[in-house]
Amino acid sequence: MSQDTEMTLVEHLAELRKVLIISLVSTFVMAIACMVFADRILEILLQPVTKTGNQMVYIGVTEALMTKITLSFFLGFLTALPIILWQFWTFIIPALRKIERVYFTLFIAISYILFIAGILFGFFGVYHLGINFLLEFGGPELLPMLTIGKYVSFTITFLLPFGLVFELPLAAFFLSQLGLISYKFMTKNRKYAIFVSVVISAAIVPTPDMITPLLMASPMYILYEVSAQIVRFVEWRKRRKARKEDNEEDSGELSES
Repeated sequence: MSQDTEMTLVEHLAELRKVLIISLVSTFVMAIACMVFADRILEILLQPVTKTGNQMVYIGVTEALMTKITLSFFLGFLTALPIILWQFWTFIIPALRKIERVYFTLFIAISYILFIAGILFGFFGVYHLGINFLLEFGGPELLPMLTIGKYVSFTITFLLPFGLVFELPLAAFFLSQLGLISYKFMTKNRKYAIFVSVVISAAIVPTPDMITPLLMASPMYILYEVSAQIVRFVEWRKRRKARKEDNEEDSGELSES
């Protein structure tokens, strides 16, 4: 499709429908493929519990099957995410200029990497510690009877926010490029960032204790500080570019005189 070709509203909706269908089909196909590895992935997810000597149970006839299907679709979504992002990229690209296409392509690639990195960090860094704490909290008097369905749902709900939180540095980069935030603003609001990190962690991490949300709040605030340094670098680069342009203008005026 040519860039100069103007599309009608119906054509835009048809393209969007195509994007949505391809995204859903790719997720479904990847989910079927991931079913082959569902048992192995489930074994990895259960390690925080099984290494403590506890075992999983299921109390419904279809619970084990539905849990594996849910896990497969979650893995299928993660695996198909590059295809989904690519489809939305092809939908948006006709409206972008050449330099904007480069930035948007980088945005998609980096956002996917950060999202996966956040999920991996959440599982191997925070989740293990949180599960160990929660299981030890019951003490020797209480025997944990963990059902596989609730455990996998809890795990997915726990890990997804980490993927989203890890997008913070990328969001800070683009907001600073647009001039919507500044390094001074971010340093001035550090105390509010700590408070918001704790509140958001307590809201999105589905645990009754305070230790696990604090385990998430810590990397969230660290990411805030990393984002502040990214904003600082962007501002430094803008000032350097402005000085260079001023020097070129002064040199041009001197040569003309």
